Amino acid sequence: MVLGVLGGVATVPYVALGPGPTFDTLGQVDGTTVVKIEGERTYPTTGQLNMTTVSVVDGVTLFGALGFWLSGRNALVPRDGIFPPEQTAEEAQQRNAALFQDSETSAETAALRYLGYPSPVVETVADDGAARNSLQPGDELVRIDGSAVGSTQEVLDALSGRASGERVEVAYRRGDLPGEVVTITLLPGPDPGRGYLGVTVTDHPDVDFEIMISLADVGGPSAGLIFAMSIVDKLTPGPLTGGRFVAGTGQITPTGEVQPIGGIPFKMLKAKEAGAAVFLVPAENCAEAAGNAPEGLRLVKVASLDDAVRGLTALQAGMEPAGCDS
Repeated sequence: MVLGVLGGVATVPYVALGPGPTFDTLGQVDGTTVVKIEGERTYPTTGQLNMTTVSVVDGVTLFGALGFWLSGRNALVPRDGIFPPEQTAEEAQQRNAALFQDSETSAETAALRYLGYPSPVVETVADDGAARNSLQPGDELVRIDGSAVGSTQEVLDALSGRASGERVEVAYRRGDLPGEVVTITLLPGPDPGRGYLGVTVTDHPDVDFEIMISLADVGGPSAGLIFAMSIVDKLTPGPLTGGRFVAGTGQITPTGEVQPIGGIPFKMLKAKEAGAAVFLVPAENCAEAAGNAPEGLRLVKVASLDDAVRGLTALQAGMEPAGCDS
């Protein structure tokens, strides 16, 4: 009797992971459009593009842990791996919310870059900077000393180690004008010994329309790929899915690289149960995905947003996209 009471109330230092909800980013959730675009022409979509999640159950009792283990649908992992002991539950929730917000921003930037909108773009030019007579806000940076720059980080990398007094060649585009190349002599800046160009750069393209992503009570970065796919689908003619139920996961960078995530067996299981026929898998997760894929779920390996679009386009053409066994 005492064992029964303890087993029902005593918690264990583990949490249970399992399949979480899945949401169609082409549709609505609770009456709200998940991906909404205002101020630009959009195109009809068909099928589904579902982001997938992992559920986390905290406060697991001894008997509860046994039940989760026997279910075959859940895994028990040390609680500290999900909720770091130095963080409160509120801080962990805030961090997950911030990661989700970052995934939305990265998805928008990656999708717009894929569609040809310029990035990175000069946001401000300092009055005391080396570029003050050469560059203007809104200029698209293309190359620095011959090296292509497609993100803020690549701009920083191209200027890394350059000293005051050095000359750099900057290729840029301004509006609809032909590209220009200007040579700029770096000035002393706030960091001793480091040359100062004197611009701030934003990865997010400057567009005259708005993209809004609305999905409550979801955290983490792994929805980025599917959000980016949904944006691309709505801004281009012809449905990407070809009418299929496509699901997937993957963190995305502003330049469109797809990064690995956790919990992919649970996400694939939920996607298959919901009716998905195709699942987009980050390339680095392919080995794990191939060993845990539900029967009948086609896996498409993606290392970038380009890969994901090409994979679905290949399916529509009756061709075989790269899978996790290739």
